[in-house]
Amino acid sequence: MRETINLLLRLDGYTVAEAGTGAVALDLCMRGHFDLVITNFEMPNMNGNELAARIKQASPTQPILMITAYADRLRESDNPVDAILDKPFQIQVLRRAVAKLLS
Repeated sequence: MRETINLLLRLDGYTVAEAGTGAVALDLCMRGHFDLVITNFEMPNMNGNELAARIKQASPTQPILMITAYADRLRESDNPVDAILDKPFQIQVLRRAVAKLLS
């Protein structure tokens, strides 16, 4: 999924940095600026909520989009992300979510 989203965003003209784990993503976010962070909920080492909370702690205005199969459950919880996208999703839905968070 990560590779597919990477390819789609690149085709849409975005510059993309990719991380295979939450720890790598957190390190990237601490070292650089990103217009948007897209994360999955289920990841090795730390889940998406943990990653989002740590990013928001360092940069409270950082937009974060979470993609997950647990969207209903996560929407009802105290979730630190700005938007949640249900799996599976249509490409147009991802594009709209990205455009909204970047506007």
